[in-house]
Amino acid sequence: MQNKLTEIYTALLTHYGDPKWWPAKTPYEVIVGAILAQNTAWSNVKKAIANFGDNLSPEYVVRLKPDELADIIRPAGFFNQKASYLHEVTRWFGQYGNDVNVVNKLPLQRVRAELLALKGVGHETADSILLYAFGFPSFVVDAYTIRLLSRLPIDVGNGYEATKSLFEENLPLEAGFFNRYHALIVINAKEHCRKNPVCGGCPLVDVCEAGKGKTI
Repeated sequence: MQNKLTEIYTALLTHYGDPKWWPAKTPYEVIVGAILAQNTAWSNVKKAIANFGDNLSPEYVVRLKPDELADIIRPAGFFNQKASYLHEVTRWFGQYGNDVNVVNKLPLQRVRAELLALKGVGHETADSILLYAFGFPSFVVDAYTIRLLSRLPIDVGNGYEATKSLFEENLPLEAGFFNRYHALIVINAKEHCRKNPVCGGCPLVDVCEAGKGKTI
């Protein structure tokens, strides 16, 4: 399994190069983006973040009233819910002085458990925050990952944690590596491994059962 996962990563990296993911100016912006990205397109997240102007900070957000925050993030949809979630995760970050370095010194599993205990933070959101905001080696599993594995196919059993464990138990536990791997899966999913796959030109066509026999 380790060889298979490494082969997939190498093929994607060779084809696309280092994606240098996630598009954010600060770790807190990553946290905000991870919440806003739930059930919406990234283009809507960008619009919501732009509405903050130069004020996107935990200190600013925590002072906003729920309706004020909801109005700012309206383009991301589900704005009342997400305003509540943002206040919750921002207060959590505030426990640590809004300091990434303080959070980094804590055990990964403790931070993950604290995030998962927050309203509106599920497994994918928690792992996105851990990996992209705080630099913990916590692999992010999303719909694109599940789709790719099902088409290769690689049987990982049932559930989020089983899929996450597949990557974490067979690959180097390095945040930079996980960052690139997940980003490359997302990019390939948008280019080729769509709901209706575009196998021509896909860098994984030779190792994917769904792409067998399809020309490059």
